[in-house]
Amino acid sequence: MTETVPGSDYGDVVRNHLTWVEQANAAALDDVAELVLATVRADGTILAAGAGHSLAAVAETFYRAGGLACVRPVYHPELLPMHGAISSTAAERRSGLAAEVLREAGLAAHDVLFVFSTSGVNPYPVELAVHAADSGVPVVAVTSLAASAAAPRRAGTTLAENATVVLDNLVPPGDATYPVDSPVIAAVSTVATAFLWNLLLVRLFDKAAETGVALPLWRSANVEGGDAANSDLLRKYQSRIPQLG
Repeated sequence: MTETVPGSDYGDVVRNHLTWVEQANAAALDDVAELVLATVRADGTILAAGAGHSLAAVAETFYRAGGLACVRPVYHPELLPMHGAISSTAAERRSGLAAEVLREAGLAAHDVLFVFSTSGVNPYPVELAVHAADSGVPVVAVTSLAASAAAPRRAGTTLAENATVVLDNLVPPGDATYPVDSPVIAAVSTVATAFLWNLLLVRLFDKAAETGVALPLWRSANVEGGDAANSDLLRKYQSRIPQLG
């Protein structure tokens, strides 16, 4: 007799969801990998932005073993739930904060901006995309088209509608996935978004290898030689990415 593992339905949901995400985004991932490769070739910067729990995705992109060194996180402390849950929601819904944050971060030629927002309807992520696009900087939206369609349009438009390329994490409205018939628990957005980011890195690595481009990649500081390998990258990028200090 096979013993049923508690929550096994959830495991199936996540595995199936990730397969769906990979298949649905295949073409868009190739396009984004080309954008990022062009940024690396031109010695530009990848800016990564989000609010609320989407800041977990920003953390995944920054100073991460096996990740790109040319990534600058774009954020404001008010957007982090640990600095105040209610105030972080209010900050994401406040018009004008995106312009302030982008002025501080700076947008330069050859940069690309990633905006992580599963709902993609609040002023902060939408205005990030609008301002970047107006500056001629490509915008990659990592969002859920289904969640955006079901959410109130607090900015009058959506992140996806103002992006150069959309990566769809396919998260259902409300984010919860369990129980399957009436989900109230176990959000899937963080898992799906991190998976999308790493799918992108894999495509980028393969494209870079094909064209002879050396990617600036972090090594783990907890393996032999990691600190030495990272020291040159820190020297190169600290002046443009102050969060590396």
